[in-house]
Amino acid sequence: MKRFDLRELMGKAGFKTVLASLISILIGMAVGAVVIIISGLTNDNLGGKTVLEGIQLVTGGLFSTGRNATTGALTFGFNPQLMGNMLFRAMPLIMTGLSVALANKTGLFNIGAPGQYLMGTAATLYIALSLPTGTGESLQRVSGEFATHMEALGMTGATYPAWLVWVLAFIGGMLAGALWGAIPGLLKAVLNINEVLACIMTNWIAANVVTWIFDASKLQNAVENTKRAYIYKTSFNGVQTSKLGLDKLLPNSQVSGGIVIAILMAIVVYIILNKTTFGYELKACGSNRFAARYAGIRDKRSIVISMAMAGALAGAGAALYYLAGNTELYWETSQSLPAVGFNGIPVALLAANNPIGVIFSGLFMSMLEICGQKLKDLTAFNEYITDVIIAVIVYLSAFAMLIRILLSKRKSGGKEALK
Repeated sequence: MKRFDLRELMGKAGFKTVLASLISILIGMAVGAVVIIISGLTNDNLGGKTVLEGIQLVTGGLFSTGRNATTGALTFGFNPQLMGNMLFRAMPLIMTGLSVALANKTGLFNIGAPGQYLMGTAATLYIALSLPTGTGESLQRVSGEFATHMEALGMTGATYPAWLVWVLAFIGGMLAGALWGAIPGLLKAVLNINEVLACIMTNWIAANVVTWIFDASKLQNAVENTKRAYIYKTSFNGVQTSKLGLDKLLPNSQVSGGIVIAILMAIVVYIILNKTTFGYELKACGSNRFAARYAGIRDKRSIVISMAMAGALAGAGAALYYLAGNTELYWETSQSLPAVGFNGIPVALLAANNPIGVIFSGLFMSMLEICGQKLKDLTAFNEYITDVIIAVIVYLSAFAMLIRILLSKRKSGGKEALK
């Protein structure tokens, strides 16, 4: 039986990568604590006690249960609502993180995830809400007013099973994202236009196209008259992702079975990239396009396919988010780019572009969002302190290779000392 060797484990590239990411997280959390301390001690409205509470919430806000009714002290414990909301928010982060990570693995920088996410959103909602899932009577069970509105639009003829509409909407979102991702890929492959520049252009085109689509849409929420410029939730049409029993484990939360799909897709991406010839060709083209061409790999095709796959993942993130049935799309904000698309970049960086690592980094980033919200709700601190932490982690993740080199030097120095 082979004896466990700690030094051998520490010498492996995977261990160094994980350690570098953990160091980035710890330094980021430490910087956040320093910001809280400085803010607390220089603000008369805060003070030392609030500083301690701020640090507690930044590090453990996911387990916050509020304040004690008698003493006013913070209370902590398992909070199923916050845990479920974290999983819900992590879904699109994991998918956009996978989008950026896959492109990076193949030598491309996909900064076009926001536009791909928007196109996936548009396709998903149009399919999910335009295909009727029942007669007027079955729609009546979902929402009588919504059924009347759909009948007025002539959308109650032939009906389709809700599960089939869900599948079509999910695939449609992926295909729309893939199409939008393939455009920068084609420009890169055929005209050698830098994919970053092409992605920036397609991002803003997508923002305006999606705004125009929904501006002329018949899917604007006409049931709740207090709202304006909102698109119906998919739950209005009876098309939402199954909870898979997670709502029983995490009651009163937004949790959706989509988190399971996101994790499975991350595993599939890992297998494709690391266990298949196709994945090897994509990575080989990314490492050296001209050497790959010399070896017989069709480099132009690989570039287009890589960007299309990256776009499909971003589109899938939008599909999972809106098919959960919890959230309405406020279409006027489509004139700006969704932050979740850009947040996929730090998720991928923190995971060192490892698809399995993206799962954990996506959950971590989602946890920080929850912690920031609790910091705002329970103290006088600004929730954007968590954005400072994320920013520090992103910068350090970008220097992760330097951290790994320093770790390697320390290891080699230790060996020399042993000699």
